[in-house]
Amino acid sequence: MSGFEISQATLHGTHHIQRYGDRGFLIADERYDGSVFVCPDQAERLDAPSADDVTLDQILAFLQSSGGVEILVFGCGEQFIPPRKELRSGLGEHGVVLEWMDTGAACRTFNVLLSEARRVAAVLIAVE
Repeated sequence: MSGFEISQATLHGTHHIQRYGDRGFLIADERYDGSVFVCPDQAERLDAPSADDVTLDQILAFLQSSGGVEILVFGCGEQFIPPRKELRSGLGEHGVVLEWMDTGAACRTFNVLLSEARRVAAVLIAVE
């Protein structure tokens, strides 16, 4: 897989992000094509080519299955675009802080928060 390597370390028992780019991700030694949801113990494909395609309902359904999250890191693509207000307010109503940034920064931030044993999840839009 080509792309950007961000983690050579292994965080045992976790779904850390090792690479991103080439329209996918390498997470815990498994290749995911396209965008993904990821939390410390699972990752799943997300049918969303852009940040605008991700709905609050999709996010909440994933967060419900991930066992309690305090921070959602959202990688919105190659370049920063502002988040939709309904995502920030909707997540806030559920006690989840939204951290919105480009996908590369989101991958790195997710790994840092994961290494700190924070209750974190991520939505990552695939990039070239």
